[in-house]
Amino acid sequence: MYKVISREAIAPDTFDIWLEHPNIHKRAKPGQFLILRLDEFSERIPLTIVSTAEGRVRVIIKAIGKSTYKLCAVKPGDTIADIVGPLGNPSEIDRFGTVCVIGGGVGIAPLFPIARALKEAGNRVVGILGAAKKELLIMKDEFLPYLDELYITTDDGSEGIKGNVTVALQEVLKKEKVEFIWAIGPMVMMKFVSLMAAENDILCWVSLNPIMVDGTGMCGACRAEVGEEVKFACVHGPEFDGRKVKWDELIKRQYQYREEEKQAMEDYVKEMGGKNA
Repeated sequence: MYKVISREAIAPDTFDIWLEHPNIHKRAKPGQFLILRLDEFSERIPLTIVSTAEGRVRVIIKAIGKSTYKLCAVKPGDTIADIVGPLGNPSEIDRFGTVCVIGGGVGIAPLFPIARALKEAGNRVVGILGAAKKELLIMKDEFLPYLDELYITTDDGSEGIKGNVTVALQEVLKKEKVEFIWAIGPMVMMKFVSLMAAENDILCWVSLNPIMVDGTGMCGACRAEVGEEVKFACVHGPEFDGRKVKWDELIKRQYQYREEEKQAMEDYVKEMGGKNA
């Protein structure tokens, strides 16, 4: 059992949680993830590592369905049954030159350790952080020390550039010779960033978040077509060259359990008497 150290709401339905773990901080690297299980009856939930400290690991979770709402409802002092990790391959950090890091929604959180590592490696790091509206934008102040330039986009124009992250990326590419792009966020966002990267002949790393069960490559649920090969996000990734990902098939499979997820959430709300995290 692993203790919840702290839980803070940082945006609507989005929580910053520190968990106790004796070993993860010794091995975790940018780009890797954990799998959490709240109790013996709970779903296994993959979450990217945001930060670590001695004996602690940090995750940021957006409550979307039943399992994430239950996890976001934990309080300091509560316990988590299982924390497995670090899993997946770390990001390939090196001194590249000018790098553009792009985060959308809660995908901003897993982008943070990558941006920090790229800056510490000596790169010029240009950041683009996007959200539907100002209230949903997270971690902006934490990114600032590790960015040479920051662009903010919101769908409704409540902060920064009105539009999605590709609008800002167009501006960056007009001004900068970008060597690499990292993009993490909704699959549709990563798809269109990858298309722009391909048009400009820029390597674009994306962190895939397909449906995942065991996290060890045994179940095959997290398969993705990359180039002409089938890859498993948990063991071959989670990062891949977005220019080679077969996005349409991956996006379609992401929603194959939508009705079951909706029903599970409705049942959970009834069980909680209409209350959530």
